[in-house]
Amino acid sequence: MKHRRWLALATLLLPLAAAARGYTPQGRCGDYARLDIRSPAGTCVALLADENEGLRAPRRVLEVAPGRYWVVDMGSWEPRKGRLLEMTLPADGPLPRRARFTVLAEQLDRPLGPALGPDGKIYVGEAGSIWRTPVPAAGGLPQRERLIGDLPQDGRHPLKELAFGPDGRMYVNMGSESDDCRDGAKPYPLPCPDGAGPMPRAAVYEASFGGDGFGLQAFRPFATGLRNSAALAVLADGPAKGTVLQGENSIDYDPADQPPEELNRLQAGRHYGWPYCVGRRQPARGYEARFDCSRTEAPWMLWPAHVAPLQMQLGPAGSRFAGQLLVAWRGHRPAGHRVVGYKLDAKGMPSGRPIDWLAGWTAQPGVRPPGRPTGLTVDRQGRMLVVEDFNRTVLMLISDGSAAASARPKK
Repeated sequence: MKHRRWLALATLLLPLAAAARGYTPQGRCGDYARLDIRSPAGTCVALLADENEGLRAPRRVLEVAPGRYWVVDMGSWEPRKGRLLEMTLPADGPLPRRARFTVLAEQLDRPLGPALGPDGKIYVGEAGSIWRTPVPAAGGLPQRERLIGDLPQDGRHPLKELAFGPDGRMYVNMGSESDDCRDGAKPYPLPCPDGAGPMPRAAVYEASFGGDGFGLQAFRPFATGLRNSAALAVLADGPAKGTVLQGENSIDYDPADQPPEELNRLQAGRHYGWPYCVGRRQPARGYEARFDCSRTEAPWMLWPAHVAPLQMQLGPAGSRFAGQLLVAWRGHRPAGHRVVGYKLDAKGMPSGRPIDWLAGWTAQPGVRPPGRPTGLTVDRQGRMLVVEDFNRTVLMLISDGSAAASARPKK
């Protein structure tokens, strides 16, 4: 059937040396090809799929049912090139094994998500709309229900990240139209027009639902002054339950160490600085002596400049990642190209130094390209899956079978 086609059956016969856009497998990681990416003792990084399976620009992965994973493939930055794919991992067949894919939906407009809602449905954000669907039986197609439309979909940051809180509210990224609120040689405007109009940008919105059908009741700005909230997470339990966390992709400056990226603790009605302030309430270029940064909220934590946090997730209970905020850093600076974790402290908030889960991910010709992690999830078996858009891969961190496999990395 044209709507349900397998993309990868032939790739099960690929030799071990088949390369994934710059990767050369280095032996085996379980039943899969092993990639030379540093991970904690007793673990290894497996290659599940790449462009040989038809991947174009995967941005997110989520296990929607036991052994069934949905992969959001944005395709490109051009509209209507995105797809929703279902991935399964074969239990047998020639080694090294490769994932199999079915196309569930095509011509999506720069999709992101997916997020599991409290109603058991999967929510997907396209550039201009948000929809949801029940999880169909294996082999079935989504039944899309459009919830929110006519969202801003132009400019530099059109992607709609979604995150649910324990009270059932959904938080949505409404990224800024520009990088720094400057159009070519024009002066930096004050106020920035991104924050004006009936649907201000550079914000995180809050959607509330209710009733028997879990219908949309309200959709409104929650926090503002946020350039691009591609990384959103809500603490599900503990002393900080319900806290909304945002990983800020800060303004791009030329120096490698400025300005820092931010982890923000969002509160309703607060402003977090963009485009007027960076870091700990420091004036941004073009706004020196023009704006009082003390009126904005200071970051909860500063991260290295240009690491580009592109997804955050709380490590599930019972896994080796429990009690951590996991972050995919895609940035092109040396501190980027990593997947890290931050332990939650006694108050339930991320703290301390980053724990490296996937690291040492810089370019090594003939071995690997620089890491480009854009999304991650932890499945029911406690395995971390990671997708890369530019490198077109799905990876998995698993035990390599050694006695050290259960050891946790040191801070």
